[in-house]
Amino acid sequence: MQFFRTPNINFIQKRRTAYVISGVLVLFGIVSIFNLNLGIDFKGGTSIVLQFEDKVTVSELRNALAVGDFGNIEIKHFGSRNEVLIYVEQKKDVSAQEMAVKVESAIQEVMPDKEYQRIKYDTVGPKIGEELRKSAVLAILFALFLILIYIGWRFELVFAIGAIIALFHDVLITIGIFTMLNFELSLKEIAAFLTIVGYSLNDTIVVYDRIRENLKILRSEDLGAIINRSINQCLSRTVVTSLTTFVVVAILFIIGGGVIRGFAFAMMVGVVVGTYSSIFVASPLVLEWQSRHGGKGKLRMIKRKRK
Repeated sequence: MQFFRTPNINFIQKRRTAYVISGVLVLFGIVSIFNLNLGIDFKGGTSIVLQFEDKVTVSELRNALAVGDFGNIEIKHFGSRNEVLIYVEQKKDVSAQEMAVKVESAIQEVMPDKEYQRIKYDTVGPKIGEELRKSAVLAILFALFLILIYIGWRFELVFAIGAIIALFHDVLITIGIFTMLNFELSLKEIAAFLTIVGYSLNDTIVVYDRIRENLKILRSEDLGAIINRSINQCLSRTVVTSLTTFVVVAILFIIGGGVIRGFAFAMMVGVVVGTYSSIFVASPLVLEWQSRHGGKGKLRMIKRKRK
């Protein structure tokens, strides 16, 4: 299946415009890191799962809990429409059980006709949240380090650096958009960021592999033309793969419910940004570096025999 039979788009010529766009979005992403809306997994708090006899809306529960001094509260449907997950901000000297009782008392006072039962409650302390934040950052950095080693060995170091910069680019832009729309960051979203890293890397390696093959075949052409041709040759595959993935996560975002909505949204943004970076960031950065350091003649891969 191909959307483009013989594409001949000059992506390399447009790379400087893409650099400006990427620079602005990455800068916004870096600033957004300091304004993340952290979830209970990171800042600590109490989660309470209640199952009502009849359907209950989020707005009804929010109005019932607005009269109490609970601080930040997040309410989501959990499973069926009569099950809700309530996140309550961590309070000093208040245990999870005491917080659950306070929440239930507020609901009973405002909605006495609503019958329910408590399914479970859990708590995450601020120290655990701090450890989770550190673990999340280390997980992403460790993944990027291993990727650097693999691509440097499989291709060349300049390709590895281009791929790593593209991955940082993807994650930072996704975080920026994520924060701008005030989505909450929890462990699910960290999993989405790691998935984005893997997805974007896969797309980048496909383009890199085609560049390597073309370097051996098109020896008379310059590096920029080879990279541009390689991107065009992979364009149909890239669009089909990205579009099918986007449709799946879009469906999850629309009908998956509040619990998974943040994950699905991060994946939607990551698929789009990852596709963009494999075309306009990862490969053009290889060209920029090699243009200043000897062109394609300095690449070891063109000297290797084809297997």
